[in-house]
Amino acid sequence: MTAVKHLTKQELEAGLDHIRRSPREASVLELIVRRPQTNEREVLAEGELDLAVGLVGDSWSRRGSSRTADGSPHPDMQLNVMNARVIALLAQNKDRWPLAGDQLFVDLDLSADNLPPGTRLAIGEAIIEVTAEPHTGCQKFVQRFGGDAMKFVNSAVGRELHLRGINAKVAQPGPIRVGDTVKKL
Repeated sequence: MTAVKHLTKQELEAGLDHIRRSPREASVLELIVRRPQTNEREVLAEGELDLAVGLVGDSWSRRGSSRTADGSPHPDMQLNVMNARVIALLAQNKDRWPLAGDQLFVDLDLSADNLPPGTRLAIGEAIIEVTAEPHTGCQKFVQRFGGDAMKFVNSAVGRELHLRGINAKVAQPGPIRVGDTVKKL
């Protein structure tokens, strides 16, 4: 097994130009990851997005949220979407992408300027809507990608570019597949 190296602040910042060149209007769905249970990941070739449960088979609808008054799943945090260029930099190996905990990985500019809350994205036959809920890292993120990675994604530039990713909800259900076009509507 190859040892995992957490990148330094300088190594991470060296990847910013490549991340900033992410397509702004349309690109591709690079990876779909379902989280059936805590700390479990299933990489899918195709999935189904549903209005009530998000990614079918994912644990979102069974997990509570500290951001809701009653502790129920947060409706604006149904899907986590991450830029494929960011996770490629952090993980250094595609086999490690699922560790981020996001369900959808896209090669698309996720910045606040490009995808403000309310923006809709067509993915295959489904449509998702970007929500205003911030997506930040957690202690597991630090363990998996390092303290400098957490500082990088949560820096002023990191928040502006949404390097940790964005939250979204299903606006129109439908099947999605790796390789589907992701298009800003």
